[in-house]
Parts: sequence; C-alpha cells; structure tokens
Amino acid sequence: MSAASRNVDTAPGLSDSDVAGLLEKEAAAYFPAGKAKNIEKMSGGASRETWSFDWQGADGSSTGLILRRDPGNTGSTGEEGWRGGKTTYSLDRTTEAELQRTVYEAGGLVAKVHFALPEDHSLGGCYVMDRIEGEVLAPRILRDEAYAGARKTMARQCGEILAGLHAVDPAALPKNLVQMPVQPLIAYYRELLDGISEFYRDNTKVGRPEYHPAFELTFRWLEQNMPKNAPSGMVHGDFRNGNFVVGAEGIRAVLDWELGHVGDGMEDLGWLCVRAWRFGQHDKPVGGFGQREDLFAGYEDAGGRKVDPKVVHFWEVLGTLKWGIICMFQAYKHLSGLIDSFEHMAIGRRACENEIDLLKLIEEA
Repeated sequence: MSAASRNVDTAPGLSDSDVAGLLEKEAAAYFPAGKAKNIEKMSGGASRETWSFDWQGADGSSTGLILRRDPGNTGSTGEEGWRGGKTTYSLDRTTEAELQRTVYEAGGLVAKVHFALPEDHSLGGCYVMDRIEGEVLAPRILRDEAYAGARKTMARQCGEILAGLHAVDPAALPKNLVQMPVQPLIAYYRELLDGISEFYRDNTKVGRPEYHPAFELTFRWLEQNMPKNAPSGMVHGDFRNGNFVVGAEGIRAVLDWELGHVGDGMEDLGWLCVRAWRFGQHDKPVGGFGQREDLFAGYEDAGGRKVDPKVVHFWEVLGTLKWGIICMFQAYKHLSGLIDSFEHMAIGRRACENEIDLLKLIEEA
C-alpha cells in the first residue's frame, strides 16, 4: 500500500487539484511504470463524482480509466440512515467495487475494476476502473442518428443483460449486500416519505407535513397487489437509460452499481420501464427506446425465468413511487444542509410528475 493510502485525512474539503494530485500518486502505486495524464473531472452525477484520466505506460501504452468517488462537499447531521443522507441499501465504494468485480468475473457487461480505496483514505471512498468509450447521456442516445441502429436492439439486449445478472451465484456476491424483498422495500419507502414529511413540518418554514394523496393511494394498491413467492437473487437496483454506455452497436457497459442488493429480479425490469427514464419518448416504454415484449423475450431467451407482465407492472408502479420519494429525498439533502447542491434542490419539484404517472399506472392495472 502506498503512503497516500495510509493518509487518513477525510475527503471533504479537497479541491479539484488536490484530488488530481492524490489520484496520480495512487495510480502510480497500482500500475506499471508510467504517469497519469489528462486528469479531468466530468460533469453529471448528482450522488458521485466521476473523473477521467489516462495511464500512460513507460512502454508507450495508454489505458483509459475512470475514478468514481464520493463527493467531498457533504456535511453531516450526526445521524445514521436516511437522515444522514444514505438509503438503507446504498453501498460504500469498496463494496460497490467488489460487486462490480463479481459481475465482471461472471461475464457481465461491466467495466473491469483495478483498485478500490476505503472511506478513511485521503481521497475518500473510491475506486478506479476501465473507461468504456461511448455515449451515456440518455437524450443523445434516444435522438442522435448515430444510435438509430442501437435503439432497435437495446430493449432485447437489456433483457439479455438482466438475465445474466440475475443468474450470478448468490454465494459469490459481497457478504454485506442488503436483503430487500418486496415487503421490507415498501416499508422502507413508507418510512422515508413519513420522515421527510416530518422534517418539513418540524425543521422548515413550511411548518406542516408534506401531503401526497397519490402516494398514499399507491401504497394501498401495492399492499393489495404484492407478488407472492418471488425468487431471490442479485438486483442491480438502478438499471435504466442514463446508466448505460452505448455505442452504435448497442449497450457496451452498465454503470452505477451502488444500489445493488438481493431481491426479486423483476424489480430491475420494472424500474427500466419507469416513465422518467424514457426522457420524453413515451411511446417506447422500455427506456424510451423499445417495447416491453422485446425486453421480456430477450430475458427469457437468455435463460431468465418466465416473465409475468403483471408482476413487472407492479414493479413499475413501485419504481415510480420510489422515484417520486427519492426526488423529495434529494431536496431534503440540500435543505437539511447535508449537501450544498442546486441540482438536488431542483430535483425535488419532480415529485408531482410521479403522482400523475402513478394515477395513470393504477388505472391501467
């Protein structure tokens, strides 16, 4: 382990130049003789920082790499759980890296991880992986002519990818992945909604709870339509358009594994179909690029279990509710002082969009 690895100063307060300098030192300890070049902080990512750089070997070789780290501008309420800004099943970077390694070794479509650093490292919790070239911005993937061919096959490809992911041996998964079957998952978002509502009442000038009748109706509908006896296995947790690296031929890699957990794999299929991830292309319910029938066929043909469209619809409803409450949660993180982010605050207004979507989804059931 390098000297930088033994530095236990915490990450908050690091400038971009500090991060770049520490990254260069750490990379030098893990890669053959050479140097880091083209270190650049990338835009996007409300929850994590992403840095791109190249490792240029002394032999003239060049490897494109990505650093994924916790941002350094978070505050602290001194509280655990959601009040401290983290969901119950949000992974630390070390565990996320371990999960990504497991999926990579099982043949999954994911970048190779080279090394990970713990939360008490001077860089904060982070890891370095291969940079997969391609497009990640969903609106471009859905509209640019360069990806017209990819859009024709991506729904089926998503089914194939998920079938492989859900087949990963549970015994190979990181030991601290949270078990989140459907009932505890619903209970968690019930608690989160109530807690945020109480925060608005007790800690803001609003001085009253948040009222969301459509969310309340949805909780009742979910309790009445809960799937029974679902098999349990690996769930990505955020498998959607915006977390794919896409080329002209289709999906090249799946990103953002921090919400990985153990549960019902149909959760991933339903989440992929949530209206928010269609980015305006609502005639194509699978990520704005395809149809459910192609998604289901790809999943089954690749060895996944028989898909029940009603179960996927249940998970689409729960996913829409979840995203609505997460929108509130993102705003809470700014208003509570956990993070100084206009982006987080602005996301809060999108909760109402999900209320409309939920009423339509329940009517369709």
